[in-house]
Amino acid sequence: MEIKKGGVVSKLLADVAIPKMFRAKQIFPRPIIMPEEIPGIIFAELSKEKIKSLIKPGMNIAITAGSRGIANVDVITKGIVDFVKSKNANPFIVPAMGSHGGATAEGQIEILAGYNITEETMGCPIKSCMDTVILGYSELGKPVYLDKIAYESDGIIVSCRLKLHNAFRGKYESGPCKMMVVGLGKQEGAESVHSDGMGKIAENLPANAKVILDKAPILLAISCMENAYDETCKIEAIHKDDIMAREPELLKWAHTNMPQLIVGEADVLIVDEIGKNYSGTGVDPNITGTFSTDYATGGLQVQRTCMLDITDCSHGNGLGTGLSSAITKRLFDKLDPEKMYPNCLTSTVLKSAGIPIVVATDKEAIQLCIRTLNNVDKERARIIRIENSLHIGHIMLSEAYYEDVIHGKYAGLEAEDEPKYIEFDEDGNLMTSIFLD
Repeated sequence: MEIKKGGVVSKLLADVAIPKMFRAKQIFPRPIIMPEEIPGIIFAELSKEKIKSLIKPGMNIAITAGSRGIANVDVITKGIVDFVKSKNANPFIVPAMGSHGGATAEGQIEILAGYNITEETMGCPIKSCMDTVILGYSELGKPVYLDKIAYESDGIIVSCRLKLHNAFRGKYESGPCKMMVVGLGKQEGAESVHSDGMGKIAENLPANAKVILDKAPILLAISCMENAYDETCKIEAIHKDDIMAREPELLKWAHTNMPQLIVGEADVLIVDEIGKNYSGTGVDPNITGTFSTDYATGGLQVQRTCMLDITDCSHGNGLGTGLSSAITKRLFDKLDPEKMYPNCLTSTVLKSAGIPIVVATDKEAIQLCIRTLNNVDKERARIIRIENSLHIGHIMLSEAYYEDVIHGKYAGLEAEDEPKYIEFDEDGNLMTSIFLD
């Protein structure tokens, strides 16, 4: 598909005015664990009375590592590896990411390397395969699978982030249960739990997890949670017997520390960069409101969204593009269907892999969103610009918000400068930084 600058679309958009914008700072509660504190906290958590005796000398211990861009994930993983070594056991890392990485063992190792998780940096082997064993059937009749290498270990430590899911709501969302069922389930396990659609996954997930806890050598979970600034703020080790009771409690805790776009409503959202390291759907819909299913709600109320680029560590997996109104040619040219579509075939959610309108430049993507607004004074369009959905401490807002912000309408939101026109280079690429110099 040829996308060219200067054609009919460019001419139709050429005169669309983009309102002045100003930089703003969003202020949230900030509990934090500094990176240098993480190893000590992990040792303390894994030394808790109920947990410390689980790892014995000589045991071969599988440690999970997922596909998300978790804050300090390499430090956390290395801390677990080092603790296992301190118990004279033999750690190894297992990629636990369902069908991500193109549903190949090599692709999953490639993703981990992008997060600085390699055999050299971790000081232990990484054993990646897509082979599974079937553990049985859940109480709802679903087959339950587990990574063959992990299953054959002497014990599994489920390391994961715990947070709200981006496509459904339930007592168990993104956390230990999902890491066991979907991550360690590989493509087959992920497909099993998703096969009834997102409307049923909140039931299938804990049902499958109970089988894994009963049949597989799970020892414990170690869950990390992040504050509104994408910083580690809580780490907790959970004995396998306590996972089903403790995970819902921690999910509520994580929810209270999530960030948000404080203004709540907008006409246009500009996302500089999407990526699998930010969310399974490129952006976290709990922030942006761009949900791929009808089984989760929240986030920004917005009419149009444009996405301008994608992270290199996504390796072309541009899930989420289908939830936007427009993307740039630059983003489109980086998409790799071989990396995107296995996720859709597994999850049965097709919407997020769609291709929206593709335009030549950043400027045209923004202009298209403004031009196609309905029932809005376009000269006073309410526009939000974010770097990505994980880092929203600093944002840009259009002039329509300015008076309300400086007069204190929005608690936790401060203007950092005055409204000015954003700048583009001669090729239509956005030059103005979200951050003050």
